Amino acid sequence: MSFLPVSKRQEAARKPAGWKVLTLTALLLATSSTGLSAYAQDQTTATYAPVTTLTLTQSSSVDAISAGQYLQDRFGLKLAASPSKGEFVSAVAKLIQAAPAKSDKALENPFSDIATDNALYQPALALQEQGILSSGTLQAESALTRGTAVYITLKAAGLKELAYTYPEAKVKEAVSKLGITDISGLTLQAAQELAAAVDAGLVAPQAAFNPSAPATSEFAEGLLDRLLSVRGESKRYIGSVNDADIFAKVHAAFDTHNLIQVPELQEIVDQAVKQGLVTGYNLKDDRYTAHFDESRALTYGHSDLKHAIQLIGLLRSEKLNAKVQLEPKTSAFLYLKEWGEPHQSDDYKVVQIENGNYIAYAKEFDLAFEFDTVEQKDKFNGVIEAYAKKDSENQPGLIASSWWQPLYYSLRKEAGYVEIANNRIDQGHYYAQTFSLTEKTAEIGEGLKKIKPGTEVKSYHFWVDKPFYNYLNGESK
Repeated sequence: MSFLPVSKRQEAARKPAGWKVLTLTALLLATSSTGLSAYAQDQTTATYAPVTTLTLTQSSSVDAISAGQYLQDRFGLKLAASPSKGEFVSAVAKLIQAAPAKSDKALENPFSDIATDNALYQPALALQEQGILSSGTLQAESALTRGTAVYITLKAAGLKELAYTYPEAKVKEAVSKLGITDISGLTLQAAQELAAAVDAGLVAPQAAFNPSAPATSEFAEGLLDRLLSVRGESKRYIGSVNDADIFAKVHAAFDTHNLIQVPELQEIVDQAVKQGLVTGYNLKDDRYTAHFDESRALTYGHSDLKHAIQLIGLLRSEKLNAKVQLEPKTSAFLYLKEWGEPHQSDDYKVVQIENGNYIAYAKEFDLAFEFDTVEQKDKFNGVIEAYAKKDSENQPGLIASSWWQPLYYSLRKEAGYVEIANNRIDQGHYYAQTFSLTEKTAEIGEGLKKIKPGTEVKSYHFWVDKPFYNYLNGESK
């Protein structure tokens, strides 16, 4: 089950209105168009300089070197060294979550060279319906060329209308950044899309780019990474630990979010609290999820902004640099009536339940970090133990508002961390989550499903710091 130390609950009862209650964030639920026309069929004869390897220089969610690994880790995508057009089409459809609206096989097949029972048909149809692919021949087995990859990506990124605003002079100026001096072998539409892809950063300026040249997996994965970025689905972060303005950004991120309230979702988890299935839960908004590289990422939960500011300063002093994302959350927990009349504020609300107790809702946050190296991630645990874990009352040498049992976790197995579980219920872009001992996962999941039949509970394991594991075992200190 989940626990909230009595000392913290009593402390919350005594604080004046406006005070930000120091609940342990995780309490937790149980306590987790047209498309390819002739030019896209590689029938181009324009004049290009010799083929060279594309070097991706624009900023993106990941470095070009690690784009492939990121796509594999997050989406299970791994392109062949020399991908086919069909493989790339399937990857794009997966990334943008495209599904055909007209999936009835009795409808006319827009492709003359692929059967409706082919595994590629559904993703290709979805892209065709969105104007990313055109009707006609798909040529799924043909080698993916750089031009085709760019044209598909440009449309999937939602930039084709921008591309078609380009007059010829603007097109020539843009494609000259690719070493292309003659566009007579391209249709105007193809040239416009290539030009817009350069200006939008999908393709990096370089001395020589040949649209007819075969695309490597590195080239294709770089495009997919930039596709995620343009669509707002790449890594999300407000800055890095070493940024000069990171503290201002953390303040702004914290100050501009409020308590998360999702009534329909809360009906389920509040009932779980009332039944004693759990003693608390978290509500989060998936639109703030960092989507960091799991091998270098940790998530740290807290409720005090001053602590967050000092934690980032602590990391700077220890020469640990990381991307930073502040993920808003609301922590809900059982507040007993014997603790006295609760004081409320914009960041702390209570609702009385049938037995006279309350459910309290407190504004909190998770700080998601993606460290520059795995080695820096490994050092984080020792830094927290030394400077942000409370072991005695009035302990000197700690950053402000340090907890007896701090909470931070990794989605990848980490030495010195302990495996626990999460049960998560999604509703749109919101979700309620629960952290628990692994042996309690099934009980909690089944209990939630009984409260509202048909509820989908997603369960998974992850690794948490040892003090928080002790907290789940009932140790408040």
